[in-house]
Amino acid sequence: MRKPFRIFSLNDPGWGRGSGSDPKPPPQRGDGPPDLDELWRDFNRRINSLFRKGGGSSPPPGDGQGSPSGSAKGAGTGLVVIAVAGALLWLGSGFYIVPEGNQAAIMRFGEFRQLEERAGFTWRWPYPVEAHELVNAQQLRQVEVGYRNTVRNKTLRESLLLTIDQSIVDIQFALQYRIGDVRAFLFNNNFGGVSEDAVRQAAENAMREVVGRRTIDQVLYEEKEQVAKDTRQRAQALLDRYASGITLIDVTIQQAQPPDQVQDAFEDANKAAQDRERLINEGRAYANDIIPKARGAAARLGEEAEGYKQRMIATAQGDASRFRQVLTEYSKAPQVTRERMYTEMMQQVLTSTSKIYIDAKGGNNLLYLPLDRLIQQSGGSDSPGMGRASGGSDSSSPVSVPPPPAPRSDGIRGRDRDSR
Repeated sequence: MRKPFRIFSLNDPGWGRGSGSDPKPPPQRGDGPPDLDELWRDFNRRINSLFRKGGGSSPPPGDGQGSPSGSAKGAGTGLVVIAVAGALLWLGSGFYIVPEGNQAAIMRFGEFRQLEERAGFTWRWPYPVEAHELVNAQQLRQVEVGYRNTVRNKTLRESLLLTIDQSIVDIQFALQYRIGDVRAFLFNNNFGGVSEDAVRQAAENAMREVVGRRTIDQVLYEEKEQVAKDTRQRAQALLDRYASGITLIDVTIQQAQPPDQVQDAFEDANKAAQDRERLINEGRAYANDIIPKARGAAARLGEEAEGYKQRMIATAQGDASRFRQVLTEYSKAPQVTRERMYTEMMQQVLTSTSKIYIDAKGGNNLLYLPLDRLIQQSGGSDSPGMGRASGGSDSSSPVSVPPPPAPRSDGIRGRDRDSR
């Protein structure tokens, strides 16, 4: 026999909950809040039915809800199962993975306990007992100072620096660093998980100090690499002073130039400085060429003067010695010494004279002595003049020189006698 067809109304509160033959229709709840006691009893019934099926025991007779003691026992068992499952899930939440190159700082109730450096799957006490924080210690990080991403995107507040000669220079540089000490990085500084601000501030401070002790030419041309090295050392010293746990690897100056507003004026000044250096070099080259010559000439004149001095001193000493010797001989034989001195003097004078005029005592006639011929003849016996004079065949040959006149010699001797 077919069951009668029932039409459900949308306003029927029991719609879809069973047929009209159900012995116990669902209660009418209305629009109020749900009954918590009814929900708890329904939860206990479900748990009890689950354990009954697992244990194979049949439900006790009655209305299907069981006795009060059995219901309490089933509820207690359900709570234990839930507690065990929750404990297992809580303990399982303590497992975590340390990636390669990372280090994990373990904190127990917010206090640092240990540093896990081994990579792989590991365990700690779950939250809130312990917690961990991963830090990549092998990653090479980079921070820009004076620009962002590209050198064209300048940050003038960081890039404009003042040199010792009161010049402004525009510098953009980059720093590369690693996390050297994870514990110091996490707990010794208030970085808020961001280390770029600390590195940027330390590098900017170090660069201002280094540039402030050099001229603009040294920063731009002469000591550009040294400026980068000094900046890295000073920035690292500053970070170590604050125990930041950061290790600087390298400092690279991307661009160093005067500000754009004074670029043309700086180029003109640079050209003028180059011209000055060129003229100075030319002057030094000329000085290096002329000064050695002048020094050589001065040394030569000094040597010549020293030689002349020594020669004059030696001559004077020789004359003095000869005079003393003559004086000694003169004291022994005055007459002989005077005659000899007269003869030597006349020989010396007449040797360098070609013509001599002698005034005779007896009259005004002059006697010509061809001394030039005599000098040529005295040069050697093989001369043609000497041959012709000895042969006498040539009528134009000169006459032989007669000896000096005796009266002059007698007169001199007579004067010498009269003087004595």
